Amino acid sequence: MLGRKKRKLLLLVGVANVLALFLISCKNSSSQTESTWDYHSTPEEAGWSDKKLQEAKEFYDSLGSTAAMVIYDGKVLFEWGDVSRKSNIHSVRKSFLSALYGIHVNVGTIHIEDTLKELEITDRSPLSVFEQEATVEDLLTSRSGIFLRAGEESLFMRWNRPEREAHVPGTYFHYNNWDFNVLGTIFNQQTKSDLFQEFYEKIAIPLGMEDYSPEDSFYKFEEDRSIHPSYLFRMSARDMARFGQLYLQDGQWAGQQLIPKEWVKQSTSVQTPVRTSQVYGYGYMWWVADNGHFEDVGLYSAIGRYGQSIDIIPDKNLVFVHRVDSDRFLNRTLNHVNDRNRLRLLEMILDAKQPNE
Repeated sequence: MLGRKKRKLLLLVGVANVLALFLISCKNSSSQTESTWDYHSTPEEAGWSDKKLQEAKEFYDSLGSTAAMVIYDGKVLFEWGDVSRKSNIHSVRKSFLSALYGIHVNVGTIHIEDTLKELEITDRSPLSVFEQEATVEDLLTSRSGIFLRAGEESLFMRWNRPEREAHVPGTYFHYNNWDFNVLGTIFNQQTKSDLFQEFYEKIAIPLGMEDYSPEDSFYKFEEDRSIHPSYLFRMSARDMARFGQLYLQDGQWAGQQLIPKEWVKQSTSVQTPVRTSQVYGYGYMWWVADNGHFEDVGLYSAIGRYGQSIDIIPDKNLVFVHRVDSDRFLNRTLNHVNDRNRLRLLEMILDAKQPNE
């Protein structure tokens, strides 16, 4: 049997462990409020209907979403779920790379009229003479006409890949991870740098991202498909919102022009129509509304698989971030949120804005 002193010691250790777990739990549950974002006092004081926002929240809860937030007039209007939790942002990554391209196109490090032949781009299956004529701009708009296997492709992307040389480069939009992954290769090759380090130094640090660190980015090599890796990011909703706010402010943050204003405008303008979408056209790795109410309010979006998005609405001075944590198996299989439901949620939120008196 244990002696009295030893039992007391074990009891004290047990109490200490329980207290430590409690403090950690408290810290985690309060981490969202310990933020450098400014907050509106209440939605009502900012001119929004609490009742309608609650109706939107009920719809949000029904979707299986894991986080959402709105930045209005530069301040947090609301946060739902854990906005500090980091998870895979999937194809939102492409809009991050678009921003980096804007910086280097502006200083002449990268020329979007260069062809893949001039840049000596190849793959496991060498490019044909026909395919080598695709330009960097063709890749930015997903119109390269190069239909090769690529990393991070969904089954839908694989099933719907056209035959090689089915379309002349620059003439046909096909959402194609080969284009996007090769843009990562070209960026590193032409800048003689690393896109993750560039993102961290030129965007994340100036924006004051609270949760993101370089360890949250990594290359995924799938060399049985392609020699060009995918470049993946894990990020929290509140850090994604900073990137959206940067674009809403035409690339400017705290008096610094981080991304050239002209690039922001050009990359978030429709460069090619998308025949399969009733809402969006495509810019330079941004989805741009070109129809209906969302076109009227100037919506453009960075969109990722399973329900990730940064939706920017200049006409309303608003950024909306939506997350589904795909690290969780059920979210990948049952709770992923499609564009239709995400945009319906956004419409409900916009409808909560009260008219100015």
